[in-house]
Amino acid sequence: MSEKIIHLLDTRTATRAAALIPAQAIPATGRLDDTRGRPVRDLRISVTDRCNFRCIYCMPKSVFDEDYPYLARAELLSFEEIERIAKLFVAHGVNKLRITGGEPLLRKNIERLIERLARLPVELTLTTNGTLLPQKARALRDAGLSRVTVSLDAIDDETFRRMNDVDFPVSQVLEGIDAAHAAGLAPIKVNMVVKRGTNEHAIVPMARHFRGSGHIVRFIEFMDVGSSNGWKMDEVLPSADVVAMIDAEMPLEPIDPNYPGEVAQRWRYRDGSGEVGVISSVTQAFCSSCTRARLSTEGKIYTCLFATEGHDLRALLREGRSDEDITSAIAAIWQVRSDRYSEIRTAETAASRKIEMSYIGG
Repeated sequence: MSEKIIHLLDTRTATRAAALIPAQAIPATGRLDDTRGRPVRDLRISVTDRCNFRCIYCMPKSVFDEDYPYLARAELLSFEEIERIAKLFVAHGVNKLRITGGEPLLRKNIERLIERLARLPVELTLTTNGTLLPQKARALRDAGLSRVTVSLDAIDDETFRRMNDVDFPVSQVLEGIDAAHAAGLAPIKVNMVVKRGTNEHAIVPMARHFRGSGHIVRFIEFMDVGSSNGWKMDEVLPSADVVAMIDAEMPLEPIDPNYPGEVAQRWRYRDGSGEVGVISSVTQAFCSSCTRARLSTEGKIYTCLFATEGHDLRALLREGRSDEDITSAIAAIWQVRSDRYSEIRTAETAASRKIEMSYIGG
């Protein structure tokens, strides 16, 4: 096993035991705010650390090879455990759940988890690379899934195959998007990570392809998530440049966010043929309005995408602790949250060890 993989394991397993706080410290409203007044509104739930792609910005082959030590099945949260944690978060202000991975559709019987979570009063969404949507889209919709976001980093085959690094064709992802649309998992969002020098030439063709389709393409700045993708600031193409490139051919105008704290800045075509979004974590940090918590595959809570360690809830579940105890732990975690990584990013912080995106979702 390489030294690099051992380094990642050290990062992945860095945890703190979830603390308990007195019940009276939880506001009567149930709403949980962090130290900067940010409520918890969005819980992203990773259901697997495995993926059938090896995207260069997320799970590069140089690290995630055939010898990589993925989590054993017993380490994963069960669907019952995930549902229990989700219920407690919903009781304290969460109104949106997103299922992530790895590639979440690789998790066996994922539809059963969707059925459980769909009973909660939330918007229920899922992020996928789209490869399994032709087989699963209808079952996911029938189980209660609201909509999907599909990752697609170029519309031309050569670039996309280079980005996913498993020689997977664009056409099959487009089939997945069509299947999701036919199943009613709309509006569909299509996420494109933009890496300068690699796929910025695909920006306008992506916008052109999906314009008028009803699908919303979102262009995401290349981020220093995890410790594996070799991130460099000069490989970041600012979102302002992305907007300018599209606007030069297809005039755009800004529109208001759908809700407070929405991470994507929205732009619509002036002719009314649709909209695009940009996510500018590097050049226009949105830490001040971030309301996301992340639940890892093995039951750890992370309060930032760029976190170095998580807080273990699985241990409390498997010790037989009460809902009150687990709620107390959640409150203790969120109420001391002070994360603002993207506001203070430097070359030094970018080089620091961080949890891998494939482990907690994007």
